Amino acid sequence: MIKKLQRRFALSRQGAVDLIKGCLACAVQDISFMAPVALLYYLVVDMIGGVTGGRIAFYTVGAVICLALIFIVTYFQYNATYLATYVESGVRRITLAERLRKIPLSFFGKKDIADLTNSVMGDCATLETAFSHYVPALAGSVVSTTLISICLFFYDWRMALAAVWVLPVAFAITLFSARIQGYFNKKASAANVALETGVQECIESLQDLKANNAEKRYLKGLYKKIDYAEKRHIITELGTALFVVSSTLILKFGIATVALVGSILLIRGEIDIPLFFMFLLVASRLYSPLEGALQNLAAVISTKTNIDRMNEILDRPVQTGSNTLTNDGCDVKFEHVGFAYNTGETVLNDVSFTAKQGEVTALVGPSGGGKTTVSRLAARFWDIDEGKITVGGMDISKIEPETLLSLYSIVFQDVTLFNNTVKENIRIGKKDATDEEVVAAARLANCEEFVNKLPDSYDSMIGENGCELSGGERQRISIARAFLKDAPIILLDEATASLDVENETLIQSALSRLIKDKTVIVIAHRMRTVSGADKVIVLSGGSVAEQGKPNELMKNGKIYPHMVKLQTTSQDWKLK
Repeated sequence: MIKKLQRRFALSRQGAVDLIKGCLACAVQDISFMAPVALLYYLVVDMIGGVTGGRIAFYTVGAVICLALIFIVTYFQYNATYLATYVESGVRRITLAERLRKIPLSFFGKKDIADLTNSVMGDCATLETAFSHYVPALAGSVVSTTLISICLFFYDWRMALAAVWVLPVAFAITLFSARIQGYFNKKASAANVALETGVQECIESLQDLKANNAEKRYLKGLYKKIDYAEKRHIITELGTALFVVSSTLILKFGIATVALVGSILLIRGEIDIPLFFMFLLVASRLYSPLEGALQNLAAVISTKTNIDRMNEILDRPVQTGSNTLTNDGCDVKFEHVGFAYNTGETVLNDVSFTAKQGEVTALVGPSGGGKTTVSRLAARFWDIDEGKITVGGMDISKIEPETLLSLYSIVFQDVTLFNNTVKENIRIGKKDATDEEVVAAARLANCEEFVNKLPDSYDSMIGENGCELSGGERQRISIARAFLKDAPIILLDEATASLDVENETLIQSALSRLIKDKTVIVIAHRMRTVSGADKVIVLSGGSVAEQGKPNELMKNGKIYPHMVKLQTTSQDWKLK
């Protein structure tokens, strides 16, 4: 049962246990609310029998006990539902984040970032509300109503039947709506994601929109997404309300049938007034939690879409492996590697080469040839489909990714910085680095020139994603991280793309000092960047077209000399 609850509601084991406790607590609370009804019934019986004079103290004490009982039960119910749910909500978010951390990066290429953000934040918030307000109350009302209904049959089966016949009908109507509500909620969720994506894209591309006078056109499309999302939510609410209101109206007939059947039996003399009065009291109290329960049932049904989206993440296989490195040296070797992002879409085909320790291996070739993919596979950001990749003879597919990445320092083409100080952004490369080590790494990456001009030097805040810095300055901070980490394998993906010629020369000089006894894989389009490499791998169409030393390829190659010639020609281009 616990496993089923975990799967059905995307819960941890403790969360499933707490959900059961919360449901039982709600059931006990609903039953406790019947205590005043029982007390009132006996009071009416005594009043009819004329024996209330000596029992005032009894009913006074009984009323106090009822209040105390309801208070105690409600206290435990609150802790078992609300507090436990908030703890589980935190666990759920952490679990999702941990899963996303271990899922291969190929998953993120197929998912919209806004969609994933909505799953971690929006879906979790929706389920938090559901498990604190809806699910326990629904389960509790069902359990308590069932028990109370069974008890009613011991008093008079005809009156009991008149009271409970509406229950299965009302629940059947709401359950019948499950598929329709699921359809409405999927549409509303998709509209939400499209809207969030549009807003995020608008903010990120505002500069380009302004530059091309495209703001009005883009906002016109965004307004349509806003209107559509609003329309879908209205339709969803109306669709839910249609069934919930119908179910609630059915419940109202229960009181009418109790009154009608009770009146007939009372006239016939088959029941007495106290019993008739008791059934009227119980019926009025019986349907109150059920009205909320039917609304809760509709809300629980609507959470299926959110849960399915979360389970899509939780069901994704993660990359696993040994936490022990067994490599002998740090030669990176590709052996007949094949890879495809999507089924049938081949990106790499039979790629074989060796990037030796102590050498610089440059990956060049036309755009889309597979250079960046090769570097990502080398660090096991994705798992290959065919062949084998080894580091010092160690198969990287058998090593836990975080353990493997301790061997790599990586500088990406698209730099990501945090809204923190220069010092802390560089320290990402080595969390326990001293200030002196950070400054030394910054000096190697030629950061001192611009850092010393900042108001607080290394303690200056650089804004969201380094918005206070230029592209070249942001790139140099990223390179400083790699220097600080000082790993034996260095991956540089267009690391000098945002630097001017002078700074590029300085970085290359620093790299020459850094690469001693290290494996360096460089991706670059500038031929002058790779002219000093020990080995050049030319990738074209997902395969190794040529490989060798730069001077050898200039003599015997075809693609490499052609690329050098084209770039030389482009450098001589002038405005006329």
